[in-house]
Amino acid sequence: MRSEETIRLLKLLTEADSPSGREGGAASVIKREAEKLGYDVRSDAMGNIIAHKPGEGAKLMLDAHMDEIGIIASFADENGFIRFGAVGGLCTRDLAGRRVRFGNGTIGVIGSEEEEFNKKPRISKLYIDIGAKDRAAAEKAVKTGDTAVFDGGFYSNGDIVISKALDDRAGCCILLRAMETAAKSENDLYFVFSTQEEVGLRGAKTAAFSIMPDYAIAVDVTDTGDTPSCRPMDVKLGGGAAVKIMDSSVMCDVRVIAALTDIAEREGVRYQREIMTDGGTDTGAIALTGAGVRAGAVSLPLRYMHSPSEMASIGDIEECIKLTAAACMAEWRKI
Repeated sequence: MRSEETIRLLKLLTEADSPSGREGGAASVIKREAEKLGYDVRSDAMGNIIAHKPGEGAKLMLDAHMDEIGIIASFADENGFIRFGAVGGLCTRDLAGRRVRFGNGTIGVIGSEEEEFNKKPRISKLYIDIGAKDRAAAEKAVKTGDTAVFDGGFYSNGDIVISKALDDRAGCCILLRAMETAAKSENDLYFVFSTQEEVGLRGAKTAAFSIMPDYAIAVDVTDTGDTPSCRPMDVKLGGGAAVKIMDSSVMCDVRVIAALTDIAEREGVRYQREIMTDGGTDTGAIALTGAGVRAGAVSLPLRYMHSPSEMASIGDIEECIKLTAAACMAEWRKI
């Protein structure tokens, strides 16, 4: 199933450059789209965007993070090459030759010191080449503390979409699409588009503390186990939405897992069961907020995570939308 509205939103969201701590580009898009749907929209001190639909039912928080991985310039050497640090989880083995784009539009190429080129280099052995002839020229274009993201364009063909930042703009898209029907829910709904997930699940932690929901569902991406010689995992591209059982940050609440699988079966949503042994999501931070929150997650299967060419299935995204929208309508007080 291919929805042109889903494609429109995905393109709009992924083309916004919003590394952790600098989420303004994605935030402005999300705020505008949420207000079109008639929601009360606000931001908090962490930069989270929170769209609220009051209701007499259970207080339900739904979360997707706005930020993406990136790099931060640390200094320029005398020859104009820029050294940098990581913003989020970077696999240094895959960085040499990648293009990055700074907030002011400057494009650079990541290079590696020669002796490290065929290894998994330390980040201290990598640099960004913007074509500057010396330090003064480099510092005129890029200052210490400037951030950049991968320069990876949006592409869709049939059921497949490829782009940077599908982690987790796809989740943001899923929430926005679910909000179209969730306005009819009797639940007290909080849609949180959180900041700084990639650097420690930070925005979701403060948002959950301010809301203190009865239940929470994070919508994020997950790895797949369907590429050659990959780590075994019972999730595949095209297999539908994934209901998280656990990841390295959380053991999901058994009642939320049961509720999501029951909803999926009742609504005819194709779903998979997910255990992700590496990495965590906002689910973990939300679950440990205050005296604890009953938390679970809906996950989108994603190949080539944390690269400029993340790959997802439009059909899987649509199944995630159906499951998330149906969860908004569920009678959580009876769970």
